[in-house]
Amino acid sequence: MTEKEYAVSGIRSAGADYVSNKENIGKESLENNIINGKAVILHNKDRNKFVGIGKNMATKINASIGTSTNHIDPDEEIRKAIIAENAGADTLMELSVGGDLDAIRREILNNTTLPVGTVPLYQAFREAIDRYKNPIKMSENLVFDIIEKQCADGISFMAIHSGLNLMSLERLKKQSYRYAGLVSKGGAYLVAWMLENNKENPLYERFEDVLKILKKYDTVLSLGNGLRAGSTADSFDRAYMQELIINCELCDIARDYGVQVIVEGPGHIPIDEIEANVKIQKKMSGDAPFYVLGPLVTDVAAGYDHISSAIGGALSSSYGADFLCYVTPAEHLGLPSEKDVEIGVKSAKIAAHVGDMVKLKKTGDDMNISKARRNVDWENQFRYSIDPEYSRALFKSKNRDDAAGCSMCGEFCAPLMIEKYFRYEIKQGKKS
Repeated sequence: MTEKEYAVSGIRSAGADYVSNKENIGKESLENNIINGKAVILHNKDRNKFVGIGKNMATKINASIGTSTNHIDPDEEIRKAIIAENAGADTLMELSVGGDLDAIRREILNNTTLPVGTVPLYQAFREAIDRYKNPIKMSENLVFDIIEKQCADGISFMAIHSGLNLMSLERLKKQSYRYAGLVSKGGAYLVAWMLENNKENPLYERFEDVLKILKKYDTVLSLGNGLRAGSTADSFDRAYMQELIINCELCDIARDYGVQVIVEGPGHIPIDEIEANVKIQKKMSGDAPFYVLGPLVTDVAAGYDHISSAIGGALSSSYGADFLCYVTPAEHLGLPSEKDVEIGVKSAKIAAHVGDMVKLKKTGDDMNISKARRNVDWENQFRYSIDPEYSRALFKSKNRDDAAGCSMCGEFCAPLMIEKYFRYEIKQGKKS
């Protein structure tokens, strides 16, 4: 049975039990959200670890890894997967386009306990290039064969570009293209395939075939954003909105078919458009989980795009986005290193936490670390920080072992100076 079938039947699944306990939400409430398409449950390959995404749950983080055609080192990608998991990622996306794609995917699945997602179009176009020296010669059946193969391997969720159809392309043409063009690899190759072959997108035209495969394996559908903006100047344009409308219509069809579904959102968006973007998606999709790719709030932060992304991710989460794809310092510059992956995950963790402080009123750790700072309680300052190991190491590198305060203020430590005057109030009040 699928997670949705369990929920509809009233039978408690292992996934619902796991997520309900981890998220501290009622099982009945969770099951209702699964039934109504407001939440999904992802499972890992061995179906012994589950991740809930959606209404009333903490914002989740995805880390994308994978080879390129210019840099093929499967062992490095395995190390990145392990680093991402240890740094706190909730899911991985394996996006390799270079090397033995089946072998790389299976090795990643064997080396992580996290749910893993893919973009099956990448492998379809890669195999068309290998066979015919031309991605435009990709056969329609090849895409569906790859979707089935990847699902059978244990892939948990798939970004499927079904909302990009001929109608979307007409909208793109009528608005006189874009400043940054098309930046989605899957979207760009799919558009080229459609234009060269003068055919409809098979993932749209044969959407029911997609759903049949995904339901068979209980793989979550992530409706891809092939026309997402690659520039803040292109954000929220008619082509993006056209694809979003189609994706939200497909979302309804997937729900009715019994497939769990997520809708993907923007990559680049000005900060003042984020609230509207999230609220429009939520309304049109019937509150489906929203997966945003960053988003980046400026185009000029090359080398620091993880910071731009954290700003956009925090705001998106606060307004209701459920799932953040991390961005690393290497974005727009090259394939991320192992260190880039770690930085990307930790930046996204901060963004998710900031968003959940507003969305879910999750402020307990902030309150506890604030009291620890007031009390110059270093152990609890480390404990409640987003990265205890790093904060402890940084403290030790900058302070003497016998120091009461820290080297920032030394003898001029504000908490040490003032605490004695308020001991009574602290003990008597609610802020002890």
